[in-house]
Amino acid sequence: MITLEFAVIILCLLVGTRFGGMGLGLISGIGLFILCFVFGLEPGKPPVEVMLTILAVIGCAATLQTAGGLNVMMQCAEKLLRKHPQHITLLAPFTTWTLTFLCGTGHVVYTMFPIIADIALKKGIRPERPMAVASVASQMAITASPVSVAVVSLVSILGAQHGIGHAWSILEILAVSVPASLFGVAIAALWSLRRGKELADDPEFQAKLTDPKQREFIYGSTETLLNQRFSREAYWSTWIFFAGILVVVLLGALPELRPSFEVKGKIAPLSMNLVIQMMMLIAGAVMLMVCKVNAAAISNGAVFKAGMVAIFSVFGVAWMSDTFFQAHLPELKMALEGVVQNHPWTYAIVLFLVSKLVNSQAAALTAVAPMGLMLGVEPKMLIAFFPAAYGYFVLPTYPSDLACIGFDRSGTTRIGKFIINHSFILPGLISVSCACMASYLLVQALY
Repeated sequence: MITLEFAVIILCLLVGTRFGGMGLGLISGIGLFILCFVFGLEPGKPPVEVMLTILAVIGCAATLQTAGGLNVMMQCAEKLLRKHPQHITLLAPFTTWTLTFLCGTGHVVYTMFPIIADIALKKGIRPERPMAVASVASQMAITASPVSVAVVSLVSILGAQHGIGHAWSILEILAVSVPASLFGVAIAALWSLRRGKELADDPEFQAKLTDPKQREFIYGSTETLLNQRFSREAYWSTWIFFAGILVVVLLGALPELRPSFEVKGKIAPLSMNLVIQMMMLIAGAVMLMVCKVNAAAISNGAVFKAGMVAIFSVFGVAWMSDTFFQAHLPELKMALEGVVQNHPWTYAIVLFLVSKLVNSQAAALTAVAPMGLMLGVEPKMLIAFFPAAYGYFVLPTYPSDLACIGFDRSGTTRIGKFIINHSFILPGLISVSCACMASYLLVQALY
């Protein structure tokens, strides 16, 4: 029966990914219904706390985008890249990493891809080199951003231990995940410096240039944000957003600054989940009032839409998986507890594979991390293998990868003949494996 129930979950995940994040959430509802009405399992609990925190973060980031603050950040990034075009392969991934780190979602970097391609072509550098690793870096930063859905989810999951063991702060998590993520991106960027043939030696690229129309298409247009002027309110929104992030990190690092309340008979500081929710709502509210934001336009932005899809995906997947794991926890603990405790890297492999199935770091964490804790995985091992939550680059189906391919007019960033041999597979594997090794060593050294 356990095998059949697990097969239902896997089937729902596989079918759901064909329809994107919304499809994943909706079709998980079918799996939940089958588990309850056919197999008689008691429904688990949807991750309401995580979803509310994600909602607050997305509302703030979407307000920032509507105010124009996001374009201000990207214009600054473009100035840096165009000032040093010869180093585009090294600078591009750190630029996209920084944008995601600040905004909490990799969907903010799409505007950078045509700019990166244009700079590379003008400098005679193979666009695949900076573009593929830049796309990977934009997703690697999710585990390092204090306002990303994945980090918020991990804080919530560790906080849900109800005071059992060490109370992990967001700063302790970021102290590991930020340098580990940057290390993984740096190694992948260095590897990318010499990947593929030079444009002058690439017969496929040179064949395209023989067609005047193709040549004009490849070299004709210049994508740029440099000629755009932004209002002072756009700059204000950027600083308000940064201030909100800074307060979140500060309150996470210094729990004595938070008010304390009685929780289950013990006096404890205000939960970081609630702190993040409050500060993101406050930052969004200040932007709304001070920066002349059109409130009706907030829900039409790309950040808001992507965030709502993420919430729905987490809702369905986490509820369905929690129903299964709660019902069979004794059997799973008996079968897997020793293996996972003695070989914690097996948790990383499961997290990596589930991430590919659900196409979301946050959804993978909410499905796998609670199970890991139940099976006896130490909380610090969840932090050590946090980078393994990024596994959806294995197949080139994620929107940022597809957008990256579309924006490379040279055609060097592509999906290979055998699907798996695409431009993102090696930078992704290098980034994740190096980040996991660095993260593991940091956890051992610090904690």
